[in-house]
Amino acid sequence: MRAGARAGRAGRAAGARAGRAGRAGRAGRAGGLRARAEGELGGGAPAPPPPPAAEAPLDVPGELGTLVLRVGVSALMFHNGLDKLQDPEGFAKFVVEGHLPFLAQTGPVTPLIWTYLAAAAELVAPVGLALGVLARPSALALASTMGLAVFFHIDETGLEGFPLAVVEGHQYHFEAAGLYALIFLWFLFNGPGRFSVSGGK
Repeated sequence: MRAGARAGRAGRAAGARAGRAGRAGRAGRAGGLRARAEGELGGGAPAPPPPPAAEAPLDVPGELGTLVLRVGVSALMFHNGLDKLQDPEGFAKFVVEGHLPFLAQTGPVTPLIWTYLAAAAELVAPVGLALGVLARPSALALASTMGLAVFFHIDETGLEGFPLAVVEGHQYHFEAAGLYALIFLWFLFNGPGRFSVSGGK
């Protein structure tokens, strides 16, 4: 009987050791799987990049409208630069010095230089905007000149009862320049459209 008891205790001890060994083996295998997974995520090959977003479908009527507006407003703007070159000294004296004093007092950049800069902007930038080459900088240059034109007209004639007054000339003196400025701001923020040399960038 004592021999049987000792044999039973030995069997139970061996079983316990076998159980512990089995649990250790399973834990080791689980740890190996975790390490392999972490290695694949961290030190392995990088995950492939996501596929590029699909390009929006071409809105042909909208892009044609943008093209017509862009080319049309650029063509209408061009003569303003030519007009300044007809009498740059007069423009510098009566417009820049007379109504834009913050430009007239800029040290080495004289009113006459400002006049030539404005003329250059109104001759070069319309070409860039019409073609869609450097369209946003071109739109910024033109919006700046037209913003100054709005300031000039308001300084000269005031708001003329804007927005409800019916004026003698059927439009406010600053109206055309204001419309130009708003259109150029639109192109500045939205780009030239896809029917352009730059493809809308």
